[in-house]
Amino acid sequence: MKNLFSIKGKVAIVTGGSRGIGAMIAQGFVENGVKTYITARKQNELEETANALNELCDGIGEGINECMGECIPMVADLSTLDGIKAFSKEINACEQKIDILVNNAGTVWGESFDTFPESGWDKVMDLNTKTPFFLTQQLLPLLQCSASKDAPARVINISSINGLNYPGVPTYSYTASKAAVIQLTRHLASDLVTQHINVNSIAPGFFLSKMTEYSVDGNQDEFAKKMVPMNRLGKAEDIAGTAIYLCATASSWMTGHTLVLDGGVIASGGYGS
Repeated sequence: MKNLFSIKGKVAIVTGGSRGIGAMIAQGFVENGVKTYITARKQNELEETANALNELCDGIGEGINECMGECIPMVADLSTLDGIKAFSKEINACEQKIDILVNNAGTVWGESFDTFPESGWDKVMDLNTKTPFFLTQQLLPLLQCSASKDAPARVINISSINGLNYPGVPTYSYTASKAAVIQLTRHLASDLVTQHINVNSIAPGFFLSKMTEYSVDGNQDEFAKKMVPMNRLGKAEDIAGTAIYLCATASSWMTGHTLVLDGGVIASGGYGS
């Protein structure tokens, strides 16, 4: 029972791990003993995040000692199949197995229905929906090397509560892409379950990130009181704890599901519904 939530010694990849939810998950992994690769397109942001997380395990940042985790930055453009294959090749050169894949990289586009462009549709759908599919496909052999009946490998897809309800803003491709991620999770889980790979997703609500800054507009408390029944935005430990659960022994019999992490928005018939 003491090891139900231990992920120490595992190897993970977190896409879009240089900031926002991805960085929050990466921190949770590193602090709990996981060798964690983070990817993004901007090298400076990646290195800053990796250095900060590695300092935690050196006992510098927050004084966390002996966590034994490690954060490794890897520049990658996962918006194209060529970029995905190049990243997969690089990972294969470094690791013989991967225990955890977190498909978090994503983007958003907002524009009125009358003028919403094809470019805004394709950019969002490609990164948010196509990339998780093809990255999982390319990394499947490494996941298989980790997977066993009693200790399945894990894939976590990051969706959104906007894939479950009306968002109230004209982010058409984002909403469609995140709904697709939820169904893709079910489909992949069904196909990969016999290979001992668990596939689940998380549908986050409001966490402070570059993607949500425009909505919060600098006033977190007022925004949270208006939009979130729990009267606060999501914290790093909320998303990290949920991801850790989905990677630990505690969830080894769970696959194909989406955990809604939103402070009660969906259950309360929240914004835009």
